[in-house]
Amino acid sequence: MSFTSNYTTLIFDIGDVLFSWSPQTKTSISPNALRKILSSPTWIDYERGRISQAECYARVGGEFSVDPTEVGRAFQDARDSLQSNEELISVIRHLKARSDGRLHVFAMSNISAPDYEVLRTKPADWSLFDGIFTSAGVGERKPNLGFYKAVISSTGVDPSRTIFVDDKMENVLSARSLGMRGIVFDDHRKVVRALYNLLGDPVERGRQYLTANAKKLLSVTDNGILLRENFAQLLILEATDNRNLVNLTDTHRTWNFFQGKPLLTTEEFPFDLDTTSLGLTVMGSPEDVAHSIMDDMLDYIDDDGIIQTYFDHRRPRFDPVVCVNALTLFYSYGRGHQLDRTLHWIREVLLHRAYLDGTRYYATPECFLYFLGRLLEISNDVYLAVYIKPLLIERIQERIGADGDALALSMRLRLCAYLGLRNDVDLRTLLPLQCEDGGWEIGWIYKYGSSGISIGNRGLTTSLAVKAILEMRQRFPSPPSSSSVGPALPLIKQAYTTAQSPPERFLQRKSDFSITPSSIATCSLASTRQHP
Repeated sequence: MSFTSNYTTLIFDIGDVLFSWSPQTKTSISPNALRKILSSPTWIDYERGRISQAECYARVGGEFSVDPTEVGRAFQDARDSLQSNEELISVIRHLKARSDGRLHVFAMSNISAPDYEVLRTKPADWSLFDGIFTSAGVGERKPNLGFYKAVISSTGVDPSRTIFVDDKMENVLSARSLGMRGIVFDDHRKVVRALYNLLGDPVERGRQYLTANAKKLLSVTDNGILLRENFAQLLILEATDNRNLVNLTDTHRTWNFFQGKPLLTTEEFPFDLDTTSLGLTVMGSPEDVAHSIMDDMLDYIDDDGIIQTYFDHRRPRFDPVVCVNALTLFYSYGRGHQLDRTLHWIREVLLHRAYLDGTRYYATPECFLYFLGRLLEISNDVYLAVYIKPLLIERIQERIGADGDALALSMRLRLCAYLGLRNDVDLRTLLPLQCEDGGWEIGWIYKYGSSGISIGNRGLTTSLAVKAILEMRQRFPSPPSSSSVGPALPLIKQAYTTAQSPPERFLQRKSDFSITPSSIATCSLASTRQHP
């Protein structure tokens, strides 16, 4: 993982961050009383270097009705309990080592001179720090701004390129007020994740996760059951154009959602129009075979003109997203007019926001909107550009900033990039969801229609997140001027109706997912793969 961050400085608190300690002592002073002593005006003067240790213990003894020698024994026990946070120190060491000398690390602590002398005797990698600043040495104490300003002046660091980590919110607030990026140390894993995310390139780290887990990017249910299925694998392939990442069932005609034996459903699960439509648009097929399959699909249209989900008349089911994916296949081969009634119903679903709670088989509203954008992208059809696209722009604008998991955010961002809508709000929400291993948290894409059990795939979420970030970077390379969200002259691309499969622009786009950090994506929801 290379160092690509704008941040060049890390400043860490010591107590309760880099070192832990216990307020439980062998004396009569309780943990609660010890903490009260630590926040007393006398102790604050002591940490500023204004009074000696003996004077401090004497004053504290009087203020808290405790023998000064008992105070001394209590703090000796506290010093003896000090232990370095080796896991965090190891992370800092790793981050600094890969920065090629560009990352500087400092410590900044409220601590008396005598206590600091004891601290330095504790085993820890002190060479890691480019400087350590104590309240006793500076004569100021956090959260007073003077302490921060003294550190900034002494080191020459740029606050806007500095990350400050402390366990106390008031200390972090002061750092933020001076322009630093403040992180409250309240959860070790969360802080480590934030450091990796702020100091690493999300695209490179996401690619590394996908490569490290190639062929193992399995789907999982929300109750922890692993699924081998084709749909997510096809979407990962479409987003990455890297066949080496996925496992797919070889098929010469129609596709089944499951690979092998179905789980949590009937033993004989029928082939479905949804996976088949996706498979044919992503993988391609000889043209005569594709047309033959579409001919078969036309037998599965109900009395309302809506295309169904399964190649099985005994299972009459329909779902808006399945309909959209079937439309994508038909339009890519110039046969969209054969599903006009299905298309009309899809526009009604879009117009009346019928998708807002998800659909029968898809978990989020973003799934419907995303695949609808994919239809527009692949079809490049002038009728759809007029009939669907303006309304789709309105609907995705309504979703910007709404709650959503990493997959929903990635879908939303990719669609915004395609439509020419700047969306820094959702991008800022997505980036911190990247995990330490470089992948994104799982997002739920579909669900079992009968039980409602959700299915997700970290590989799919990560591949779409990487793609979304690349597309947003390319479409909007400069920071926002005033508003962080809004239209940037929506890209109503020149469209045309075509009978060839698929459109020229769809065929000629070069892959943007080779494992090279400098790769740049184009704002396309569609696959880069050609039909034979």
